[in-house]
Amino acid sequence: MPLKIVRYPDPVLRAKCRPVTEVTPEVRRLAADMIETMRAANGVGLAAPQVGQDVQLAVIDVSHNPKCVSFLRVNGEPADMSARMPVIFLNPVLEPGKDKETDEEGCLSFPRLRGDIRRSASLKVTFQTLDGATQTWETDGLLARAFQHETDHLNGVLFIDRMSAAAKVGLKRKLARLMEEWAEDDEA
Repeated sequence: MPLKIVRYPDPVLRAKCRPVTEVTPEVRRLAADMIETMRAANGVGLAAPQVGQDVQLAVIDVSHNPKCVSFLRVNGEPADMSARMPVIFLNPVLEPGKDKETDEEGCLSFPRLRGDIRRSASLKVTFQTLDGATQTWETDGLLARAFQHETDHLNGVLFIDRMSAAAKVGLKRKLARLMEEWAEDDEA
């Protein structure tokens, strides 16, 4: 069932999340509910703290845009991205590539707010699956960006933290106005 998405400045969004040490039925249910929540909100990814849970669990689905990556290798072998979506990942460890790129991002915990964020253009990510396996994915494009964005959430880092100094200055007023709107939305 869809869960309530936590909005900024809820403190759980700044939490350094606990590793998932055991995949329980509750963890499986949370993952399934997060996929449903992400899709209902038309999101690309969702991390557990965004639904009020401080565990290292996130989901991504970029299958709506099959050209959003130019490569995907899983455990060193070429893989079909659309067949791997949605991806549920636990306890991720990122190895960012050297090349950087700037692109616009949004976040389900910051409705109606978008900004240009500089991130690694490609990366290697190692994580656990719900089945207890360890996988290493190498990718680029939107999938690499989503892994970085969601892993940031698991470490209490928000996309606004990654904005340029100039963008942050311009963001202050807009963020204050949006936070008032979100509070009104919650009261309605």
